[in-house]
Amino acid sequence: MSLIAVKDMFKIYNPGENEVRALDGVSLTIDRGEFVAIIGHSGSGKSTLMNMIGLLDECTSGEYVLAGHDVSHLSDDELSEIRNEQIGFIFQGFNLINSLTAQANVELPLVYRGIKKEERVALAKAALERVGLGNRANHRPTQLSGGQQQRAAIARAVAARPPMILADEPTGNLDSKSGRDVMRILHELHEEGRTVILITHDNDIAAEAQRVIRIHDGQIVGDTVNKGALTPPESPYF
Repeated sequence: MSLIAVKDMFKIYNPGENEVRALDGVSLTIDRGEFVAIIGHSGSGKSTLMNMIGLLDECTSGEYVLAGHDVSHLSDDELSEIRNEQIGFIFQGFNLINSLTAQANVELPLVYRGIKKEERVALAKAALERVGLGNRANHRPTQLSGGQQQRAAIARAVAARPPMILADEPTGNLDSKSGRDVMRILHELHEEGRTVILITHDNDIAAEAQRVIRIHDGQIVGDTVNKGALTPPESPYF
């Protein structure tokens, strides 16, 4: 069974004469354990597709089955529960809370999952250690570099060990070295068996995925297996 199965998905803004079809009949499947890049230019629909896959928005019409759940008619609470259990999110803008330490930022989704304090403290510490931030756990985001903030965001995404990682332009705000560090971590997570879905506009970043899905004007225009997928050098963080 596929982890993700999307069929005839539409997302239409301003229906009628001036409507915009952000998604225009998208169908795709993604199996467990794949490393997939979804690539397209600004306005192509890739971010809208990410929001649908991540249950952050609702489609206008179409079907979406995630991990065996038909999510089309679920309540907000049910969607939130699936999101918390199935998906770890990594965003271009990091989305860390500046008033909290790195440790507290990583713990926050675990609080929402109802994990007891002792366990969530241990999970957060382990996640920060694995991304090379064990010695920065008590620092706030403003005391971290951009690359360190993104690694803290990755620790937050993986602390609860979700089976799927959804990364939206995770290297977009980083210098080249920090970007390589982030990609190494994503490769390591994939090698552990997680499904990694990477949203990007960068062909070089997409070249590291096993499969590349191209989207243009809300439609999938290419879906290829990348036999020459690039693997970065061994990560210093593992």
